Amino acid sequence: TCLLWETLPGARSPRQQNVMAALNLIPKPKNPLLPPKPGRDCISCAVVGTGGVLWKSRKGREIDSHDYVFRVNGAAIKGYEEDVGNRTDVYVHTSHSITTSKYLLKKYNYTGAPHDKYVMIPEGMRDFKWMIGLYENERDTGRRPRTYYSGEFNETRFYVLHMDFLRYTRNRFLMSRALNGKWWPIVRPTNGAFMVFLALQLCDKVDAYGFITDEHKKYSNYYYERGANTRVIFYANHDYYMERDLWKTLHELKVINLYQGEP
Repeated sequence: TCLLWETLPGARSPRQQNVMAALNLIPKPKNPLLPPKPGRDCISCAVVGTGGVLWKSRKGREIDSHDYVFRVNGAAIKGYEEDVGNRTDVYVHTSHSITTSKYLLKKYNYTGAPHDKYVMIPEGMRDFKWMIGLYENERDTGRRPRTYYSGEFNETRFYVLHMDFLRYTRNRFLMSRALNGKWWPIVRPTNGAFMVFLALQLCDKVDAYGFITDEHKKYSNYYYERGANTRVIFYANHDYYMERDLWKTLHELKVINLYQGEP
């Protein structure tokens, strides 16, 4: 399906009405997503992807030492704490990623979304229908969305990225050439990319772990595959090479600190 934030029709269309029905349910935040830490002048954040570069990295303690830890998608932790840590303060997801991760990653000890604060990426209409089911505690196409939040859903800890922020991230930093091709309606940055730029908006210091690097072919697709010989899959809706080059550039400019594996 087309990205909703790129192809939203007129105000009177049924799709627009569904979007507004969801948006009207979102309460205005009473507290900032990341409150300042007592005695700290700067906020340090770890953004943790799922890349195989983290396997045997022993970065878990370093990750957990940050003021806040962001995770995304299939954030399997149990059994991988030494490499990825065990804290989660912000979990970034779409309705698709939170549902498929629970079932596809069960064999990797992933049982559900981490607790604490949730940030949703409104990718398409299904995400807005999901939000309606979530806030009103109703089923969404046979599913009750609240069951996917580890029994810990609280609307005061649920945030939604603004569609202008999604457009800004893509248009300013990740305007892929693929947007000129036949798959342009579905091309967008990865959930991990949105997580990085969210952290850059909120944190003074951002350290990134588990993201694609020049040496990605040395590692398995995901850290929870424990070094298995699985190649990194490049899906048509993301420009992985562009993201790889961007992370490297931001690292060289000292905007972020990117973990790139051991020498």
